[in-house]
Amino acid sequence: MVEVGINAHLLSGQPGYRQAGIHTYIKELLNHLPPSQQFNYTAFGAPGAGQHLARMPMRESRLPTENPLARIVWEQAVWPLVGRPFDLLHSMAFVTPVLSRVPKIVTVYDLSFMHYPDRFKRPKRLYLQTQTKRSVQEAIRVVTISESGRDDVHQLFDVPLDRIDVVTPGVGAEYKPFPTEAVAKFKQKHRLEKRVLLHVGTLQPRKNITTLIEALGILARPDIELVLVGGKGWLYDDIFARVEALGLREQVRFTDYVPAADLPLWYNAADLFVLPSVYEGFGMPAAQAMACGIPVIASNASSLPEVVGEAGLLFDPHDAQALANRIENVLDNSAQAMIMRDNGLDRVRKFSWQLSGRKIANCYQQAAQQIHQ
Repeated sequence: MVEVGINAHLLSGQPGYRQAGIHTYIKELLNHLPPSQQFNYTAFGAPGAGQHLARMPMRESRLPTENPLARIVWEQAVWPLVGRPFDLLHSMAFVTPVLSRVPKIVTVYDLSFMHYPDRFKRPKRLYLQTQTKRSVQEAIRVVTISESGRDDVHQLFDVPLDRIDVVTPGVGAEYKPFPTEAVAKFKQKHRLEKRVLLHVGTLQPRKNITTLIEALGILARPDIELVLVGGKGWLYDDIFARVEALGLREQVRFTDYVPAADLPLWYNAADLFVLPSVYEGFGMPAAQAMACGIPVIASNASSLPEVVGEAGLLFDPHDAQALANRIENVLDNSAQAMIMRDNGLDRVRKFSWQLSGRKIANCYQQAAQQIHQ
């Protein structure tokens, strides 16, 4: 039996913006990992995080690892020493323990801290840059969530392509078109009376939300409301400042963090979803929007063309005018919107958590074979 220890400390035990992309990926991947007679899995996580795992045992830390510094202390000082010996360690977020000599797998979601270092606070940037490089170069397998991410790890850190596995996210069954009556009731409850332009994501620089706000200003259409669903991350003051500078306070709604159970209804209530990021490891909200039957416009950067394919419209993330043009083309052309809806529903079928679970199991199988060579 191969004993696998899994660092799942970015599973958040508390509701909030941390229960967003990486949290969802870890939760769904571990819950869809197929049973095995060859591997025995043990997850390690923050206090309260065990509630998210249906079948896998979790050993919750006594340290408050929701705090980044406490999490670093745990992964570097505690994890190499804790519990029974493991044959394989999987760090599910960027960094492996320096002191452990156990063979390691590491998951890298994106390398935005390499491409856009000025958009990160200095301590976080330096830690991620140095320790992610060390981790991927030491690991026997590296997992990325897109082909774009695989190319990044290969090119920026000189990791051979045959050591990098792509395990894309899936889309949960809860993301689907809802009955008209349910959507109307939701819109009435939240007073959504205009055409709804939706963005879902933590407020942070690489999401490029200021370009979306500028496009709204260019449109100069009071019949549109931009709804920004997501909690405050970091370096978000420019977003609020741009809304004020363009006089758009009455047309931009900030919902803050939205519970996962409500998110499918926010998608269904939208007329159009826009993801203008300058960089994404995958772009899960675009896939979720397509699964809900909502037309999608996304930037042509990094992994987003992989997600959207021919189903949506792409634009240069630095061109607010081009984005404004595409928004208007979709909102004012019901036939175009319907084609995008149908194409999106068809495309999103390729993103399955069951398939993702099988892919990560195959990664463990390859790692075990390398260990015993």
